[in-house]
Amino acid sequence: MPCPCRAVLAVVAALMVVASPGVGRAGELKLIGVNALKEPLVELTSAFEKSSGHKTTLAWGGTEAITKRVDEGEAADVVIIAAPNIDKLIAEGKLATESRADVARVGVGMAVRAGQPNPDISSAEAVKQAVLAAKSIAYSTGPSGFYVAELFKKMGIADHIAAKLRQPPSGAQISDLLARGEADLGFQQISELLHRSGIDYVGPLPPDIQNMTIYAAGLGRAAAPEAKALVEFLTGPAAAPILRKTGLEPPG
Repeated sequence: MPCPCRAVLAVVAALMVVASPGVGRAGELKLIGVNALKEPLVELTSAFEKSSGHKTTLAWGGTEAITKRVDEGEAADVVIIAAPNIDKLIAEGKLATESRADVARVGVGMAVRAGQPNPDISSAEAVKQAVLAAKSIAYSTGPSGFYVAELFKKMGIADHIAAKLRQPPSGAQISDLLARGEADLGFQQISELLHRSGIDYVGPLPPDIQNMTIYAAGLGRAAAPEAKALVEFLTGPAAAPILRKTGLEPPG
């Protein structure tokens, strides 16, 4: 008569094979990404899923809000936000050492509520006059917003326009404020204005006052092995045309 313990061991072994990660199922990754890259990241991660079989769960926010979430312990395999914030989280031990990989860069654009006259922004002086003439101005709580606030100071108009400035919380879309009539003129990353409804995208800031933000990826300290492959895919040659059609540029 066969030993019962052998049957038990066989069942246990079978269960271990079924439960083993990587056997019969693909890994699942979590990516927290900045809103400025939402459109291309959705397309690129979908392509990655099809080519690799690894499902990717996406979560979104502004650079400052995501930085706070990760700093407070939210786990993710990949985090994509402004490069200085990635460096900060790596230095603090919140993300894996030497895991930064630049993904894209983008400049600051201007938009108005749909149907409003498009102001001249062909020069720094023209932008200054457009801002002075606007009844209300919105700018983000993020890299583009920090830059625009400093730009107004350099132009010498910060105090003059202070009462008509609107700055929503991190992650909010300036296009939404414009579409709702809460501001007449808005500044944000080009990729967050280019294809939004309810607004008219006027164009990028002129070269002499333009500011480029680099967005980078960092790996979580307990990231799955597949996370590195995802970042390599997002920074590979196939990403460039997808970035460009959404107002972004490859980082190089």
